[in-house]
Amino acid sequence: MSMNSGLSGLNAASKNLDVIGNNIANSQTVGFKSSKVQFADVYANKVGMGVGVAGVIQNFNNGNLEATGRNLDLAIGGDGFFQFSQNGETVYSRNGQVKMTPEGFLENAQGARLIGPNGPIQISNAGMLSNATTKVASAVNVDSREPIITAAFNMADPDTYSYANTANTYDSLGNQHTVTLYYTKTGVNQWSVRAGMDGAMSASAPQPLNFTTNGSLNAYAPTNFQFPMTNGANNIDFTMDFKGSTQFGSDNYQNTLVQDGYTNGQMIGVTFDKDGSIMANYSNEQKVKVGTIQLANFLNPEGLKPLGDNVWAATTGSGQAVTGTAGVGRLGTVESGVLEASNSDTSHDLVDLIVAQRNYQANAQTIKSQDEILQQAINLR
Repeated sequence: MSMNSGLSGLNAASKNLDVIGNNIANSQTVGFKSSKVQFADVYANKVGMGVGVAGVIQNFNNGNLEATGRNLDLAIGGDGFFQFSQNGETVYSRNGQVKMTPEGFLENAQGARLIGPNGPIQISNAGMLSNATTKVASAVNVDSREPIITAAFNMADPDTYSYANTANTYDSLGNQHTVTLYYTKTGVNQWSVRAGMDGAMSASAPQPLNFTTNGSLNAYAPTNFQFPMTNGANNIDFTMDFKGSTQFGSDNYQNTLVQDGYTNGQMIGVTFDKDGSIMANYSNEQKVKVGTIQLANFLNPEGLKPLGDNVWAATTGSGQAVTGTAGVGRLGTVESGVLEASNSDTSHDLVDLIVAQRNYQANAQTIKSQDEILQQAINLR
């Protein structure tokens, strides 16, 4: 029996205890990946010389995704890594706990910045300018049972039109104006639409609408309704589209109404789509894409070098990072409001800890036995 064999066993068992203890210590660390020691026997001239640590292999199986309710908590549903810029180097992590700095960068607790296709992501907190209405789309049903009206149109006299509805529009300064649309049945399957705003009628010609005997709308050229502005804004000039309108024997009603104008707004937060798109939400109820999270993956993630602080660095063993859009190919989706829990199995680690401790004690016992044998040899006379 050799003391060297026992000593190698002690060293290997100690390393195993270190790794298991690290797994247990990081059972609550977001995005942590557990490790396992690989042992190898040592031989010299066909004689066993003990054991050595061949390596420590990392387990990159995904941890459970746990809801946090915090919008800036991110996780990856599937394979891949977030990319961060840290001290001028690109590092990789499964921990998506980020915060937004006053400059608009998305940073983790160590100050590393989340990366997009063009480098660190920076979100502008500038307000959104107003946008004047240029198009209004309204699909309505006009009642085919309405009588034909021949009287001259008068916005103040409901007997001179068949139906009216309203739509909100915006001028170039972001002021809201209510447009009233007046529908008049002028003949069999024939209608005309006029527009009024702020108590005044548009000087634009009425929009003719002609329907088939089946109630569908015939092809037509949309009319531009124009209104002069006296508040310093540009004149309002929008195209009126009635695509999808019908004429059936039922009450007049509006199916859909869409317009492309809006007032100015301030950014009130960001949301994240599954493809990594970062959407800024504004107080005027608009939503604009302001950035993209780009994910990375590796041919051999087990070859990544752990740097601490929940990040890894690429090595020749891992291969170069393959970057791309979340949800495409081997890359998982970006999930918001959730975090990936540690994949360390505490119950399993505690059992391994007991076994490793017994292994350490057994190797210590072999050294003790060898010591007793040597002592007896020394005492021979």
